[in-house]
Amino acid sequence: MFTGLVTAVGRVKQIAGGDVCRITISSPYPAESIEPGASIAHDGVCLTVVSCAPEGSGSIFDLEVSPETLSKTTLGGWKTGDKVNLERALHIGDELGGHIVQGHVDGTGEVVGRLDEKGGWIRLAVKAPDTLSPFIACKGSITVNGVSLTVNKIDGHVFELMIIPRTAQVTSLGVLRQGVWVNLEVDVMARYVARLMEVGYAGVRSQGVLS
Repeated sequence: MFTGLVTAVGRVKQIAGGDVCRITISSPYPAESIEPGASIAHDGVCLTVVSCAPEGSGSIFDLEVSPETLSKTTLGGWKTGDKVNLERALHIGDELGGHIVQGHVDGTGEVVGRLDEKGGWIRLAVKAPDTLSPFIACKGSITVNGVSLTVNKIDGHVFELMIIPRTAQVTSLGVLRQGVWVNLEVDVMARYVARLMEVGYAGVRSQGVLS
């Protein structure tokens, strides 16, 4: 589980294709702090570290990525040198500063507009797929490339975000341009509300699930 508060930006160092793609990431995290099997969110995608070694004061670690993940996220389009937003898994007792993020990307959206405001603020417009639009609400939370953000407004399938200068500086969101695709994870609470409406609240009560 994650919070959507990016703690580092890594870079894609190597990509080796195959039935299971192996991706090598260079990160500022100390190598001694990463155990094989650790979960780290990469642009919002929860992946397992399979090996890790020191690289200067940071680390270099390997990931194994399934064809399903490559096809459902932006990872299939990664190239050597790309910046990647990183977040370590949440520990019990850590501050929940963003919102509850599972690292299970729901789909990808396209950046359809960018406006650079005074003071380093960035206004982004993202078009979500038809299947995700019903889960996105004005002033609700959404995760974009692993970053917890608040939806400013929504018009049809397009929603608007305001990126503060610090977020633009310490994540990869500052380099997003029109036409770029991003990973989206909707608020987990929206998923459960939608599921409850789908099965029907009355039907759930009649089965004794809710008393």
